[in-house]
Amino acid sequence: MKKFLVIIAIILAQNGFSQYIVNDGTELLSLQNLPQEKIYVHHTAPVVFTGEYVFYKVYCQNTQNNRLSAISSLVYLSLINESGEAIFKNKLKLYRGMASGDFFLTTSIPSGNYKLIAYTQWMLNNGLKQIFKDDIVVINPYLSDQGALLDRPQPLKVDEPIKSVAYKKNVHSSNNSIFEIKTNKTSFLSRAKVTLELKNFKGKLGHGNYSLAIQKKCDFENLGHLTSEDYAEQFLKADKTINKSVGDSIFLPEQRGELFFGQLLDKKTKQPAPDKNVVISIPGKEYLLKVAVTNADGNFYTYFKRDYKNSNVIVQVIDEGDFEVIIKKKSSLDFSKLSVSNFSLDKKYRKLIEKRSIYNQIQNNFFSIMPDSILPKDAIDIFDGGTPKIYKLNDYTRFPTLQETFVEILNNVGYRSAGDYIRVAQEFLKVNVEYNDFPAIVLIDGVFIPQHSKIKDFDADLIDNIKVLQDRLVLGSKQYQGLVAIETLNGDFFNNYSNDNTSISDLEFSRKQKNYYKHKYSTDNRMNRIPDYRDILLWLPNISITDNSFSEEFFTSDIKGEFEIILEGFTTYGKPVSLKKTIFVE
Repeated sequence: MKKFLVIIAIILAQNGFSQYIVNDGTELLSLQNLPQEKIYVHHTAPVVFTGEYVFYKVYCQNTQNNRLSAISSLVYLSLINESGEAIFKNKLKLYRGMASGDFFLTTSIPSGNYKLIAYTQWMLNNGLKQIFKDDIVVINPYLSDQGALLDRPQPLKVDEPIKSVAYKKNVHSSNNSIFEIKTNKTSFLSRAKVTLELKNFKGKLGHGNYSLAIQKKCDFENLGHLTSEDYAEQFLKADKTINKSVGDSIFLPEQRGELFFGQLLDKKTKQPAPDKNVVISIPGKEYLLKVAVTNADGNFYTYFKRDYKNSNVIVQVIDEGDFEVIIKKKSSLDFSKLSVSNFSLDKKYRKLIEKRSIYNQIQNNFFSIMPDSILPKDAIDIFDGGTPKIYKLNDYTRFPTLQETFVEILNNVGYRSAGDYIRVAQEFLKVNVEYNDFPAIVLIDGVFIPQHSKIKDFDADLIDNIKVLQDRLVLGSKQYQGLVAIETLNGDFFNNYSNDNTSISDLEFSRKQKNYYKHKYSTDNRMNRIPDYRDILLWLPNISITDNSFSEEFFTSDIKGEFEIILEGFTTYGKPVSLKKTIFVE
């Protein structure tokens, strides 16, 4: 794996795009040494109404050994309509080959047959056949046009399975050779506590990662989600390596984080500008600062390993010249060739649809008192282990400009060479170092400042604090003496920032990981007075089995009928596990 990381780094240094042209046989062989990936998604559809959430868990596997993949760090999940258009696109960080999330269907989405897809950039090299695909039916009862589900060219007969779900076995077994699902009873009253136990009969052979959904059985005939066992059978012969030749364009894997790339052109000649230093900064209190050097084609790239807290990204050239900075976007596949199911609605479902729609509206009215919690992300150490000296300007007599503030308050920072650049003093008493005359890295609210002379007269009354690091630093091929991080009172310096040789763009946040709300009832619980029309009683996306049993408690809702306890996932060795047990609410 480490060897391949080096190979990818070399390739990117030569090209810098998420799509790359394979130059020769040696390069192709190196790329083919990296295993291909495949994905399974356990989700709570197959039928979803607008105004509802769909919850999902992604398992990304190495196709050569069926274990969780350590290759890609990002996964993408989309809902595709019959025209091949993406209704939305979720970007998620993979942790040990797994990710979980949810999406909400707004009332602007029309009824119809859709395809849920999931993929990594690396998987795109093998086309549509490599990516995860499953059918989802969306019902929007709030729009008058239901033609997409009522006027199908080949209406589905009651006893005819949907083509794309014909392979779905919809296993009803509550036990197999590894696990058994047990509950304290099989029939329950509304708002009753259910005790669930998952027994592991195989010890270490049953250890693995799983997801658990407890939901109302689908009332629509011939529909069901793709099970992990059926997925394993369907993708048994999935491509083990990329299927490419010399001269082909390939998608490079996002191994070290989210790939960010672009191109630099000379403004006058419109030709690529090689060997130029480009600084990429994401502003904010927890800013990110990256640097790249353009290659012979003017391309630059970097990876964002950490979770950025701001969606704005600024790309600036710090070398002399007049340049055009082009920020590129990752390309994808043509999804218009995807075929969706041929499900059509029958009039017999009218009352069912009306009832479920009413339940959804009531349930959504109380959504705010049943919030999910966002899992906190790791804090970013912007000084990378260094200890800065902090100057809170309210603790001093304030001076009008930044330059005067340096002179009167900061005895270790100042302008040099007739005010052309800012320099931080070296600590000769603490560290035995040679004298240098390098400039400092200067940031205002996380925005990299390439021309220090332009901020000499910056209004110091807008500044909250100045943090100074006196270490010697390197950005790309350039050396710097220290770092000066200026934070304004409002933290909004970026809003009005502009500069030559600069391009500003937006980034898409990855989906946040959640702890999902669990209903609980007790004699003094305020929830007792609130209607409860949950059709998903429990969703646990991250179950790690490392023992001989797993137990959980949940409560039924006011909805009566047949509910299913569905367990999906894989053992540590890649064996799929798909179990289902039925309970009844009376």
